[in-house]
Amino acid sequence: MGAIVRDRSGRLLLVRRANEPGAGLWAVPGGRVEPGETDHEAVVRETAEETGLVVRAGPLAGEVVRGPYRIADYHCEPAGGRLRAGDDAADVRWVDATELARLPLVEGLVEALTEWDALPG
Repeated sequence: MGAIVRDRSGRLLLVRRANEPGAGLWAVPGGRVEPGETDHEAVVRETAEETGLVVRAGPLAGEVVRGPYRIADYHCEPAGGRLRAGDDAADVRWVDATELARLPLVEGLVEALTEWDALPG
């Protein structure tokens, strides 16, 4: 699962993945759901671990299948914390549409964000 988080300026929160799949590529923060955890609990935990930010998980934005993985992404709202690259993230940043177009992204990210009307402002 993943978190689609935007700041007050409409920029999108992205992490540069430190590990496979997609090492070195930019993606929304996220990861696997641990046993006994809900998607919302997992998206809050993973976002905090990877970005240092606390988020409130909201509605499902959409789902994609990438190889053996079913990925559910949720709209999330920033609620605190301090931005810093953490667990499984080589870097973290807020990006606008121009920056998004220049970054090496995980496969299908722009298409999914477009379909879900979740591109940065």
